[in-house]
Amino acid sequence: MRRLFRRRRKSPAGEHLNDPSTPATASTTAPASNPSTKSFPSGIKLLHEPENSIVDIIFVHGLTGDREKTWRAKDTASPWPQTLLPDKVPDARILTFGYDASVADWRGMVAQNRIGNHSMNLLTAVATYREDDDTNDRPIIFVAHSLGGLVCEDALVSSRQRPERHLQNILDLTRGIIFLGTPHHGSGLARWAEMLAKSIGLIKQTNPQILQVLRSDSEVLARIQDSFHVMVRARNQEGIRPIEITCFYEELPLPGIGSVVPLDSAILPGYTPIGIHGNHMDMTKFEDGSDPGFKAVAGELRRWVRGLDQSRISDSGKTTSANTADASCT
Repeated sequence: MRRLFRRRRKSPAGEHLNDPSTPATASTTAPASNPSTKSFPSGIKLLHEPENSIVDIIFVHGLTGDREKTWRAKDTASPWPQTLLPDKVPDARILTFGYDASVADWRGMVAQNRIGNHSMNLLTAVATYREDDDTNDRPIIFVAHSLGGLVCEDALVSSRQRPERHLQNILDLTRGIIFLGTPHHGSGLARWAEMLAKSIGLIKQTNPQILQVLRSDSEVLARIQDSFHVMVRARNQEGIRPIEITCFYEELPLPGIGSVVPLDSAILPGYTPIGIHGNHMDMTKFEDGSDPGFKAVAGELRRWVRGLDQSRISDSGKTTSANTADASCT
């Protein structure tokens, strides 16, 4: 029987990076060494890895986010998935994915990536990382904030549609998704992004492709949601193990903006809704293990990982029994 869980071969670098996302058009006046040039951390970065990991937990940030800063409280040096979460899920390898989700950059250039580009980058980055260290048969749990939830959904839909087995494998092994303030039904996120771009203080251009997706009447948003739910229903009808889903929503307004992703947009019917006492920006930042938001998120992850461990033990017992029965017949 093929081993379900393998130990990862240590890499001295500890991370796999894609090429940084850059604007489609470079400034003709700014030199290449211009200190204002923005280098965006992209691709997969390893935050924590125990000796015998049985699951990968992958964090995906949202609009204007960062693969580490999104998950780091103001007065802390490191993101909480690296410092706080390992105690709650000691059997999990913890990774974070970065992509250029800016609505404006410091040179007034427009990033041209669409959600489809980001989702394919996520899909291929995860598949490549796991192929490289021979852990591509390990279960996956995603934790996604805001726009990152849509990127995650679209990546899983693409995984089902792709002919490549290593890409299909990502959906097959996804066991859970935690959505943090994800606009499932449209929201004021586009208005917030536009105001954020204007508040930088310089003349900037927003990313109209990303902003349009986040409008309530967005056809792209509707397509992502419809495709995701069709995929989930199809898996249930095929008798495939369902994906666990928990939706967290913000309980406080963003100062000067209001509620970015309201309750009715952040939740999905039929799945557990949990509130976090923070605004859209702060709902991903926990200072210590006593934070109620951290307890809620970590509690869901811990429950899911325990379920995976129990399933592994059960499967191992069935295999042992089968082997014993075969031996008795010889």
